[in-house]
Amino acid sequence: MPIDPSEVVEDVLNASELGVNMVHLHARQPDTGEPDYRKEIYAEIIHGIRKKNKILVLTVSTSGRQFSEFEKRSDVLDLHGELKPDLASLTLSSLNFNKVASINSPEMIQALARKMMAKNIRPELEVFDIGMINYANYLIRKGLLTTPYYFNLILGNIACAQANMLNLGLMIKELPQGAIWSVGGIGKYQLPMNVMAIIAGGGVRVGLEDNIWWDEDRTHLATNCELVERVLRIAEEIGRKPYSQAEARSLLGV
Repeated sequence: MPIDPSEVVEDVLNASELGVNMVHLHARQPDTGEPDYRKEIYAEIIHGIRKKNKILVLTVSTSGRQFSEFEKRSDVLDLHGELKPDLASLTLSSLNFNKVASINSPEMIQALARKMMAKNIRPELEVFDIGMINYANYLIRKGLLTTPYYFNLILGNIACAQANMLNLGLMIKELPQGAIWSVGGIGKYQLPMNVMAIIAGGGVRVGLEDNIWWDEDRTHLATNCELVERVLRIAEEIGRKPYSQAEARSLLGV
């Protein structure tokens, strides 16, 4: 897994050459590999990417898994100019993972949404269950989200929507009119959910954040580029291809 900013930059640029049109970035402490929130680390990553590619859509994390303070979670939103991210993650409720909780109180979600709006950074709406879509519709009514809405539907987490066609179909049905959406799966569910997304005409969220293994038997640790290449091969076999980076940027209004 890439940890140092230079490693992240290299991995992103390699994936962008394959046809990726958006990346979801996490900062890590270079010495320990632990998650970090500091905008200075994100700035180094974004600068390295945009020095070579100014079109790729860049998304940063405001995750609540490790950091609970608004000042830390929103620090990256203070980047500006060429270092300003295009999107930032906004998880729409609290949830439990296998060993850790992601705490997202209503006050925190709304504060992050307001700051993203003020900074002209589009939210990447992260949805792990159908109720989170209902909360997105609530934020729309409150004027805290504006079109175009971009949703990541992430299925297969132990305490959230399970990875099957029925749950995915219900989540897609509940999305607001005109929403743009992608689908990811946790662990062994990544590949089947990616395939379902391609068949349904949506986008694909794929990579090491959700799944580190190439195969269900866990015989081979994957790389981001290997996972991307497999998804692209499957999409090509059924006549689908991703938006170009310029098309994705236009579609998302960034």
